[in-house]
Amino acid sequence: MTKTDLLTGILGSGKTTFLLRYARYLIDSGLRIAILVNDLGAVNVDMLMLSELKCDRCQLEMIAGTADPCCHKRRFKTQLISLGMQHFDRVIIEPSGIFDMDEFFDILHESPLDNWFEVGSIIGIIDPECGGRLTEQMEYLFASEASCCGKLVVSKFNSGVDTEKLIEHLNSSLAEIKCDRRFTERDVIAKDWSELTDEDFRVITAAGYRSSSYVKKYRAEEILSSVRYFMHISLPDEVIVSVIEGIMRDERCGRIFRIKGSLFTEKQGWLKINAMPEKVETEPVSEGQSVLIVIGDDLDKSAIDAHLTKFNSDPEYVSV
Repeated sequence: MTKTDLLTGILGSGKTTFLLRYARYLIDSGLRIAILVNDLGAVNVDMLMLSELKCDRCQLEMIAGTADPCCHKRRFKTQLISLGMQHFDRVIIEPSGIFDMDEFFDILHESPLDNWFEVGSIIGIIDPECGGRLTEQMEYLFASEASCCGKLVVSKFNSGVDTEKLIEHLNSSLAEIKCDRRFTERDVIAKDWSELTDEDFRVITAAGYRSSSYVKKYRAEEILSSVRYFMHISLPDEVIVSVIEGIMRDERCGRIFRIKGSLFTEKQGWLKINAMPEKVETEPVSEGQSVLIVIGDDLDKSAIDAHLTKFNSDPEYVSV
């Protein structure tokens, strides 16, 4: 049977960045894998970020966005049926940061998927910088998406990260949703991702999962307002970073966790954008799509529009 891994973590935690490293380890180990990007959103930039993995031993698939949970579940199952018939060594699922864990288990126990797939590892990506800045809804997702993990992997790790405090925060959030699961340092891999060894990845692939129950305080569709899409953007090269920083700093735009996407520039071609409150990262890529995805709470589309349209020269600009 094909082992199926699930990568969890709230919006902006670093799932895609970790997936790039994890998938590369599996490919280099000689495995034939598939990656299924399972996103409720209407636009998916993660597929662009993962495109460098395409090769004979790695197939990339995604589920087109839909606001209808039942339709989304059907598409999820259809994609898994297609992958199951191809007999990969391992399938990795990267869902949206807004995800109901039961959907993963329910789908894999349905026929014919139960004949092809078994749960491999559930890997939680946890951002040490999230403490103290999560809303009640995000705290719920923070806990519920970690509850069944076999291993937690700390993103953005540095020598100043207090792992003990991070675990304490998570356990407190688990208690809030009536979950009996409690994490210890044995459940956590905390090191710079550039220093992850083959042994670390072997531990992760064998991490498995834990059966945990909790009180569902929110449905996934109730939290979807935390994502906004801005398309057909053409900004002068020299203002791209400052415009994004301005959106991040402007309280009128909302409480922003992350901005990701890609923009075309005259000097460098396509640039991949990955911005957090503390920094804006850009990286040249071979292809792209002119879109920025803004992730956060209480987002004000018109306020974000004002920052972008001040410099945008594309007449087809649209935001949703």
